[in-house]
Amino acid sequence: MDNIYIEYNFTFSPKEPISEILIAELGNVGFESFVETENGVTGYIQKTDWNAEILADVFVLNSDEFSIEYNQNEVPQTNWNAEWEKNFEPIQVDDLVSIRAPFHENPNLKYDIVIEPKMSFGTGHHETTHMMVQHLLQLDLENKKVLDMGCGTGILAIFAEMKGAKPLDAIDIDNWCYENSVENVTRNNCENISVYEGDAALLVDKKYDVIIANINRNILLMDMKVYTNCLQEGGILLLSGFYEQDIPVIDAEVIKYGLKLEKFIQRNNWVALKYNN
Repeated sequence: MDNIYIEYNFTFSPKEPISEILIAELGNVGFESFVETENGVTGYIQKTDWNAEILADVFVLNSDEFSIEYNQNEVPQTNWNAEWEKNFEPIQVDDLVSIRAPFHENPNLKYDIVIEPKMSFGTGHHETTHMMVQHLLQLDLENKKVLDMGCGTGILAIFAEMKGAKPLDAIDIDNWCYENSVENVTRNNCENISVYEGDAALLVDKKYDVIIANINRNILLMDMKVYTNCLQEGGILLLSGFYEQDIPVIDAEVIKYGLKLEKFIQRNNWVALKYNN
């Protein structure tokens, strides 16, 4: 069954700091992706995760300090192709990695990842993907067993295989993401990635050298015990999908299971954390 998304179009002025605050708060209540527009922000949430009071606890919308207007409408999944092609920009990381769609020119960097646009890929996801790639660039992944949890389009799993990781599991709860990841794994000639549709329940009795989890804060907190139980001794846990202000609550949860924060990267208030087991 195709997923239906609810699209919210927020308009306000000036854009900063409202845009940053609003995206952070919407992410905390379940919005999956965002596109920054000329006059504000467009946010998307799956209808199955939506309720009529979804914005009730978004503080910035109830603040007298800011004036924000918005409207909403349903977006059938068949529209995502057009949305991605309209908004998706190719990514280049440290002059070494390019992440692009087939209609973008190949910049001829060391690593070239080609993805077929099939779902929204908002500004926030650009930031987190960029930072996760930076973390992976610094790791020796040769023959490492890797999990890409919440794989989306499979970008991070694909890059990990390019760096020598095997075998790899890529998991996403969304059917559209699952199908897109399968396509992208094939498109990039990957041979060691298994893609699964589901959630953390699939991780029973699994063990990995490196776990990549680029998901929203609430899911990370809920499933942290499962991730840490799946990590080999001496393994690495990479976390992103949240904001700088979320670091204390994320860190408090991770250290309960004996991991230590080694490094974090920040990009436009988004962060990506690296933990060692």
